[in-house]
Amino acid sequence: MLISHAVRHHVLRVTLHRDLDVTNRAAGALQIQALVQAHRPVRVVITVPTADPTPATLSTLARAHRMCASLGIPLALSGASARTRRLLDVTAE
Repeated sequence: MLISHAVRHHVLRVTLHRDLDVTNRAAGALQIQALVQAHRPVRVVITVPTADPTPATLSTLARAHRMCASLGIPLALSGASARTRRLLDVTAE
């Protein structure tokens, strides 16, 4: 299982259970996209497995961030370092 999720008070919380690599980054991004489209949350919080995720995980997070921004949905990261949040230009949870 790459991710799990919960929805509470219209906030979608997604947990990445491990860092992604090139073989599963697209699957992770598609799963997040499907969750956002299905739940139409007012906010998305993604919990990352490490403070400094792999490039593939960063790629997935960037894709999720662009999608959420295009829908007007704020995205925050939990468990990420300040450097990672700056790279993606997102807030901390």
